[in-house]
Amino acid sequence: MSHVPEFEVIPAVDMQDGEVVQLVQGERGTATRYGDPVEAARRWVDAGAETLHLVDLDGAFDGERANAAAVDAVLDAVDVPVQLGGGIRAAEDARSLLERGVDRVILGTAAVEEPAIVAEISETYPGRVTVSLDARDGEVVVSGWTEGTGLDPAEAAGRYEELGAGAVLFTDVDVEGQLEGVNRDLVERVVDAVDVPVVASGGVATLDDVRTLRDAGAAAVVVGTALYEGRFTLAEAQSLE
Repeated sequence: MSHVPEFEVIPAVDMQDGEVVQLVQGERGTATRYGDPVEAARRWVDAGAETLHLVDLDGAFDGERANAAAVDAVLDAVDVPVQLGGGIRAAEDARSLLERGVDRVILGTAAVEEPAIVAEISETYPGRVTVSLDARDGEVVVSGWTEGTGLDPAEAAGRYEELGAGAVLFTDVDVEGQLEGVNRDLVERVVDAVDVPVVASGGVATLDDVRTLRDAGAAAVVVGTALYEGRFTLAEAQSLE
């Protein structure tokens, strides 16, 4: 039997206006607020998180990083790897974040609009670019999930792997933030298309959802709302049979 890397449960720290929030289906104006990002980050690390998933939501919507101070504070406060997405549109931005101590940069819109940026950053920082593919109705969407691209998520994942992406973050926007469950088939298709790890995100409401994504082949799952709302604990998700 080949060695299967340990499945990881990664808490999300999504930031808007310097606060932790969770949105429903990525829509502005649907935010539930959960306080200070540093407190949230410390709380998850204390609970056993081995990686944190940070998103600058203002950056994702506006194309410019707006929560840099909060990100810096989190990086200073915790000593686990941090992956960061939201508003990283240029290779130099990505490089400066990696130099600052971010473990992996997550590129969404930039990777779709300018795929070469993935190769450009990966040359200097191999394996440290995660490409974020967000799907709505089975097609990749960009710009804060507002624009369709016509791309098939599995085909797109394969293309970015060839360009040097170290991982794929796959979000099913149709179920994001709704606590209504996950779409196993779509995740399996993306997993089957690539050899790099696939991190699944969106719709996780129960421990069964975590198990479903793990069994679909995801290397990790990002969980936000369900953890903040206490649907289950991080320890429970990490110790699933």
